[in-house]
Amino acid sequence: MELEKAFLYWQELVEKINYHNHRYYVLDEPEISDAEYDSLLRELLAWEEKYPQLITSASPTQRVGGERTNAFAPIEHLVPMLSLANAFGEADLQSFDQRVRKVLGEVEYVVELKIDGLSISLLYQDGILQRGATRGNGIIGEDVTANLRTIKSLPFTIKEKATIEVRGEAFLPQAELLRINKERIEEGETPFANARNAAAGSLRQLNSKVAAKRKLDVFLYALGYQETAQIKTQLQLLDFLQAQGFKVNKNYCLCQDMKEVLAYCQDWESKRESLPYDIDGIVIKVNSFAGQAALGATSKSPRWAIAYKFPAQQVETKVLDIQVGIGRTGAVTPVAILEPVQLAGTVVKRATLHNEDEMQRKDIRLGDTVIIQKAGEIIPEVVRVVKEKRTGEEKDFVFPQVCPECGARILRLEGETVARCTGASCPAQIREKLIHFASKGAMDIDGLGPAIISQLLEQQLIKNVVDLYYLKEEQLLALERMGEKSVNNLLQAIEKSKKNSLDRLIFALGIRYVGAQTAKILVEHFSSLDDLSKATREQLTALPEVGPRIAQSIVNFLAENQELIALLKKAGVNTKITQPPRKEITLLGKTFVLTGTLPSLTRQEATELIEKFGGKVTGSVSKKTDYLLAGEATGSKYEKALNLGITILEEKDFYQLLAEKKKEGESDDQ
Repeated sequence: MELEKAFLYWQELVEKINYHNHRYYVLDEPEISDAEYDSLLRELLAWEEKYPQLITSASPTQRVGGERTNAFAPIEHLVPMLSLANAFGEADLQSFDQRVRKVLGEVEYVVELKIDGLSISLLYQDGILQRGATRGNGIIGEDVTANLRTIKSLPFTIKEKATIEVRGEAFLPQAELLRINKERIEEGETPFANARNAAAGSLRQLNSKVAAKRKLDVFLYALGYQETAQIKTQLQLLDFLQAQGFKVNKNYCLCQDMKEVLAYCQDWESKRESLPYDIDGIVIKVNSFAGQAALGATSKSPRWAIAYKFPAQQVETKVLDIQVGIGRTGAVTPVAILEPVQLAGTVVKRATLHNEDEMQRKDIRLGDTVIIQKAGEIIPEVVRVVKEKRTGEEKDFVFPQVCPECGARILRLEGETVARCTGASCPAQIREKLIHFASKGAMDIDGLGPAIISQLLEQQLIKNVVDLYYLKEEQLLALERMGEKSVNNLLQAIEKSKKNSLDRLIFALGIRYVGAQTAKILVEHFSSLDDLSKATREQLTALPEVGPRIAQSIVNFLAENQELIALLKKAGVNTKITQPPRKEITLLGKTFVLTGTLPSLTRQEATELIEKFGGKVTGSVSKKTDYLLAGEATGSKYEKALNLGITILEEKDFYQLLAEKKKEGESDDQ
C-alpha cells in the first residue's frame, strides 16, 4: 500500500514537471520561477532516492545524462529517411513546380525553415520514447537515444498511444554555441566552426553527460511510420505534433503557388540573421499526403518536396592590413585584417588570402574594399576586390623576405606556390608544431590547446614536444585559468598519450608530407621509430603511396632528429608498434578517396571508420580508387572520379554500403 501511494505521488510530481518543461522549453511561456521549478525537481530526486524502484526512463530526472556508452549501435528506421533534392535558384523551383503540377494539377505547398542541424528519428511506443537515431544512410542510423534524452524540449511521453516514428532536426542555438566556444577557448580547445558541427558532435558524444551540458534543442516536422494517426495534410501533421507536446517551428506558411513560395524564400533570406538559430534554406512540401503518395519518391529523395538552399552569404568590407602567419612547416600564409563585419552568424575580422600568387591574381591591395564569404560556410575568404571603389590611396602589399617572428629568410622554392620561413628555431613554427603534436588526430592530448601552449611557451616552461612530458603540477597551476581539476586532467591526458600507437606518434612529429594515412602505411612495414630511421630512400619509395619526395622528407627528418627521438623514448613515449586492433573485413581491399564536407562525419572519423572495416583511404583519385566519398563543396577529385567512372558515394550511400557488405559477409559465414 505504501508503494502504491508513493507511485501516485511520484506520478503527480512527474506530470507537474513535464507540464512546466513544456511551458518553458516548447511554448516559451513559463508559469513558475526557476527556483520553484528547481524545488519540484529536487523533490522528485529525493522521492526517487527513497523509492528507487519508481525510476523509469520517462522520469525528468533521467535528462542529466549517464556514464560513457559503447560506440553507437545501428538502428533500422521503420520507414526510410530520405534526403531532399536541392534547388539553388528560381529556375530550379519553377522546374520542381512544373513536375508537380504535371501529375497533380492544382497544388498547395507548405513551406518551412530548413534548420541547420542534424536529422533525427524518434520511435514512440504506447506513448513512451523508446529510441532515437541519426539519419545515417537513410535506412540504418546510429542509436543516440541517451544523448537525445538530454534535450529538455523533447517529451519522454506523448498522448498518442500507438507506435509512431517522428522526424525532426536537432540543433544548437547560437547563444549556446558562443558559450561552448568561449569555454573551449579558455580550456585551450579548438572552438566549433559552426552550430551544425557542434550539434553533430554533441549527439555523437560517448558520454551523455557532455551532451546534457551542451543544451541542444529540437524541432519536429515529419512522421515516418504511423500506426493509427489519421492525418491527411502537412498542416494537419504540424498541428498533430504540437498537440502531442512536440516543439514545432512556428515559421511555416501555406502557399497557393510558386510566386508565394519565392516571396517566402526571399523574405527569409534577408532576415535569417534575426533568428536565434541557424537556417540554411527553405523546405517546400506538397501539402496533401494523397498528392505526396501520387508523386512518390526516387531511391534518394521524395518527388513531393525540395530544399531551396540560400546562396553563400557575401558581404562588403575593407582591408585594413595584411599580415602573414607562419605554420608548423614554415609555410607563410597571408591574412587580410578586415574592418569587422557580420557574416553568416559571426563577426569576421580576418580572412585568408591563401598565398602570394592568389593575392596577385585577385590584385588585393591594402585599403581595398572587398567582397568576402565563408568557404563551405566555415572559413572566411576574399572573393574579389570592388575595384570601382578604389580611391588611388590603396597600396600594394610587399611580401616579406624575412620571417616576422624570427627574422630568418623566407624562401620560395621553384615549382612551389608556398613560401616558407627557413628558421629552425622560429617560435611560430615551434608553437604550431606543438599544437599539431597535441591535436586530436595526432597525440590527442585533451585540454592542451593553442591558448595553453602559448602560455607554456611565454613562461619558458617548454621549448619542444619532449618538455610536455616533464611538466609539473605547480608549473601548470601558475598559468591563467588553470585550476586544480584542469591541471590534473591535463597531466593525465599527457601521461595517457605516452601509450599512443606508433602511427599517431609519426604523424604527430610533423614530418613534412607525412599525413595520418602515410603514417599508417609506414607502421605496416616498420615496427619502431628506430627501424624506420634505418630505412633508405629507396626502401621507402618502394612502399605504396610513398613517392620520392615523401621518402626524402622522412629520411631527412629522422636523420636530423635522432636526439628528439631518444628524448621521447627516455620520457616513456611509445616508439614501437603495439598490438594492432582487430579489424572487420567488410571493406577489405577497397580504396576510398574523400572530398568535400560530410554531413555528420569529420574527415578523420570517416577515415577511421573505413580503416576499421578493412578499407584504405588515399589522398588522390586514380584508376585504383574504388569509391569517392563525397560531401558538400567538392572539387577536382569529384570531376576526376566522374571521368574515370569511379563509384561516388554520399554519406548515406556509404552507410548503406557498409550494411550491404556486412550482410554479404554474414551470409558467407553461414
